[in-house]
Amino acid sequence: MLAVDPGREKSGIAVCRPGDVLAHRVIPADALADVVHDWVATYRVEAIVVGNSTGAADARRRLAGCAVPVVSVDERGTTLLARARYFRDHPPRGWRRLIPRSLLVPPEPYDDYAAILLGEAYLQARSKAPLD
Repeated sequence: MLAVDPGREKSGIAVCRPGDVLAHRVIPADALADVVHDWVATYRVEAIVVGNSTGAADARRRLAGCAVPVVSVDERGTTLLARARYFRDHPPRGWRRLIPRSLLVPPEPYDDYAAILLGEAYLQARSKAPLD
């Protein structure tokens, strides 16, 4: 499953499967369709999950030609959770470690972490859904 945290200028993308993140990256918004097309083929993606906030309409338009289903999901709260996840994977060093993490801003874009969270939430919800 490929998750997209869309934005106006950049998007976070991540390929997830239950219990694992295979790849993640922050890319320019205008490169979304090309990168997603490549990752769909490389990782044999079966679904694309797109956050429904900033840049969602443009991202869905760019992904309209994909050969796999595109699903919109609620992305409320993912930015703060993504920041925490980023610092879990990249703990602050030096004097920055003395500042509460809630006051720190990552030194690089972390939209890919929001995409990871979207993907994990989608997979978790799907695993709890009743079978038809």
